[in-house]
Amino acid sequence: MSKSHKIAILGTGFISDFYTSTLHSQRALDRVHTVYSRSIKKGNIFKEKWGIENCTDDMNSAINNTEVDTIIIGLPNHLHKDAVLAAAEAGKSILCTKPLGRNAQEAIEMLQAVEKHGVFNGYLEDLVYPPKTLKAIKSVNDGAIGNVMWARSRETHPGPHSDWFWDNTLAGGGAIIDMGCHCVEIIRNFIGKNIRPTEVMCWADTLVHPVEGEDHGIGLVRFENGAMGQFEVSWAFRGGMDLRDEISGTEGTIWLNHWLRTGFEMFTSGSKGGYVAEKAEGDTGWLFPVGDEAAELGYTDMFNNMFNSMDNNEEPMETFYDGYIVNTIIDACYKSAKTKQWEPVDISIWRGDKNVPHIRNVKEVDGQILIKSEVMPDGTTKQILKDPNTGKVSEKII
Repeated sequence: MSKSHKIAILGTGFISDFYTSTLHSQRALDRVHTVYSRSIKKGNIFKEKWGIENCTDDMNSAINNTEVDTIIIGLPNHLHKDAVLAAAEAGKSILCTKPLGRNAQEAIEMLQAVEKHGVFNGYLEDLVYPPKTLKAIKSVNDGAIGNVMWARSRETHPGPHSDWFWDNTLAGGGAIIDMGCHCVEIIRNFIGKNIRPTEVMCWADTLVHPVEGEDHGIGLVRFENGAMGQFEVSWAFRGGMDLRDEISGTEGTIWLNHWLRTGFEMFTSGSKGGYVAEKAEGDTGWLFPVGDEAAELGYTDMFNNMFNSMDNNEEPMETFYDGYIVNTIIDACYKSAKTKQWEPVDISIWRGDKNVPHIRNVKEVDGQILIKSEVMPDGTTKQILKDPNTGKVSEKII
């Protein structure tokens, strides 16, 4: 049964705008009751914009407000841990934006805090919730493409909106911690969150911007069953935001294109176009607007899942444990980028499957191992076979 929730949202930046607009426009049950901002001026502007009752620049006051039952954290990365620990101590349900921590150590402290106090916890990884992605995940889970062998996720754009993203200490890194966390969790959802990530190889560099953190990164994530994940991130991509996923299975393939090619194309030579979509670099020429940005980025289904799970006393699709696993993979990526070699993923708490068999399936035909079967132009079927004893490869027409 659905209940109504009074929410304290911590932060008044771009992400909190998206969160609040989504919450106030969908179930109509859940409302932001209190907003916390480090700047009371920004807080009051946010309060008036969204019709919120209370505004404060005291985080503990917002968290401990007796009318509030849920805390949504939309703060910069370096403030996540303190907010989570305070909210858990107060016994509030907690939803935290990505990444959970700047590193796995912060993430595990937050995970342990919410579990110690027994509070509901949700990891707000919106990019596993777009309708197309949810449909694709269901198709994979239903076996539509067989065993997933390889999953690739790409997120690139011209760079973040706020100053703290560009501070390596405050953010915990550059493009990899910012966008790689999205890609890694997308990959995990397709390969299987029960399959342990074992090691990574990563390249990271700063090619454009004069900052300490990387503005480009490419990573490979190997899983225990032999599957491979690949992510590509950039803070210097020109032309808007590029969100793409590709999943290859033993029986099929899925391609997802979320942003640059939206199915909505418009040309304008005027000067009154205005806002087009997140990270769009202009408002003239050929444009690719997004009809319902919150839905296409996954916010609508994400909050429905979070609050419905909360009401039904169930785990949501994404929990703090998922955020912790993502942080362990990102930590290994940064280590690999320095050592320039494969680095193990250090997971001190693993709750998934163990001793998972390799995804390779061996099929036999008349005592021979079937390598490949293909229908030829003349309608016959050619089989490529291998003798299991000698290793000799042959072909057979049937």
